[in-house]
Amino acid sequence: MAQSLTQAFSKNFLGNAPNWYKMAIIAFLIINPILMLTAGPFIAGWVLIAEFIFTLAMALKCYPLPAGGLLAIEAVIMGMTSPRTVYHEALTNFPVILLLIFMVAGIYFMKDFLQYTFTRILTRVQSKIVISLLFCFAGAFLSAFLDALTVTAVIIAVAYGFYNVYHRFASGKTPNCSHDLCDDLAIKAHERNDLKEFRAFLRNLMMHGAVGTALGGVCTLVGEPQNLLIGEVMGWHFVPFFLQMAHVSMPVLAVGLLTCILVEKFHIFGYGAKLPGNIRSHLLETAIEMESKRGFQGKAQLVVQALIGVWLILALAFHLAEVGIIGLSVIVLLTAFNGFIDEHQLGPAFEEALPFTALLVVFFAIVGVIHDQHLFAPVMHFVLALEGQTQLAAYYMANGLLSMISDNVFVATVYISETKMHFEQLLATVPGVTDAVGLMDKLTDPHLVRTDVIASLPAGMQDQVSKLMTHFDHLAIAINTGTNIPSVATPNGQAAFLFLLTSALAPVIRLSYGRMVVLALPYTITMSLTGLAATYFFSW
Repeated sequence: MAQSLTQAFSKNFLGNAPNWYKMAIIAFLIINPILMLTAGPFIAGWVLIAEFIFTLAMALKCYPLPAGGLLAIEAVIMGMTSPRTVYHEALTNFPVILLLIFMVAGIYFMKDFLQYTFTRILTRVQSKIVISLLFCFAGAFLSAFLDALTVTAVIIAVAYGFYNVYHRFASGKTPNCSHDLCDDLAIKAHERNDLKEFRAFLRNLMMHGAVGTALGGVCTLVGEPQNLLIGEVMGWHFVPFFLQMAHVSMPVLAVGLLTCILVEKFHIFGYGAKLPGNIRSHLLETAIEMESKRGFQGKAQLVVQALIGVWLILALAFHLAEVGIIGLSVIVLLTAFNGFIDEHQLGPAFEEALPFTALLVVFFAIVGVIHDQHLFAPVMHFVLALEGQTQLAAYYMANGLLSMISDNVFVATVYISETKMHFEQLLATVPGVTDAVGLMDKLTDPHLVRTDVIASLPAGMQDQVSKLMTHFDHLAIAINTGTNIPSVATPNGQAAFLFLLTSALAPVIRLSYGRMVVLALPYTITMSLTGLAATYFFSW
């Protein structure tokens, strides 16, 4: 009985994760206190960071929250950081938490309109290059104002729905019977080549759309969670954030769209698959049938969603409220005018965002360890000892490489917070500054004009403070673009890519980790190099 109970505990621990992964986490939890006592908190802290990045990199084996959360709790118990510090980090970044909770949930109620948009692109446009470009651009535009995860979820839903329709048709199954979309045994022989091409076609579109979310995500305050975090630290609202990033984000957007055209035109890196004519005809008939069933009530809901989408864009552009509060207004308006009044209709809207919200707070615990143990001090001193464009390029590349193997939100959180602390220390060295932290708060207060704050200082301090803050701005831009652009290389860095890879669609269209990396490669090369060049040449 004791043996059976032990086996049960073993099976329950981290669920269906591989045994080697479970053993690795247990080994981490045992090693950390030993290192703390023998090698000291500095070494133990760096080992903890490596272990946490491991949990992020292995997200396909186990969602990082359980394993990463265990490491964070142990760090607090060992005294590497404190609950007060974790709370302070979460409170400082509360606008990001509000964004994830309310904005993502708000966009959930706009899914019908978004699906309508992507469905019409897929069924009405004949040219594969034009379809690919529209998917990429639509993903970019929508992600600039909405949430990249939700946009990706909509694209996945459209593709999965059409694949389900055709696979059932080719298998001779009815729409309502149970059916395994991964099983091709019932597919007629003459349909198999078309199905193979259809899978490749959908893989292409999914990657174009996912890359589009990265292209748009880097541009605006709400494009990615770390953008809002960086904007909060710097005191940038929606329009100032866009303008600060534009000299990097706009060239990258142009090159990304050009890459989309070229890979389709020259059929390279697995792109160029066409939608077979008979499949297009069947999907178009299905879309027309679905449209006819929508009725006046369904059409009215689409109109409401489109109008509230306009409200969302205007509210963000003019910063009528904090981003999370604008998201809450979207929830209220869409549920009120489209008739979602039961609690069970509202609950699913919050399911997508809350796991990542919890993971973000775990990030803050690890960031607390980094702050309290001064783990990044040597790295930051090295990078900050560089000068001019070389320093900006180093920042961009360091953030980019880390974001390829880790999570870009985590990397940006660490870098922007450590950089702000460094510049507070630099402000303290300016003759006449008695409260560097208070002065930094004023210089990055979104409700104050920075030039007015600087003008209120004694004349001898103004020029030096102005140069320091301009330098801080440039480094913040390098952090944002570095974490957003090169991270398209792997599913680890971009939450939207990981979401696609772990979705129900991925296995049915044969989209594996390796295949996703290959499909992302041309974008990784062209976009990363463009971002690096723009950061190096256009930031001074």
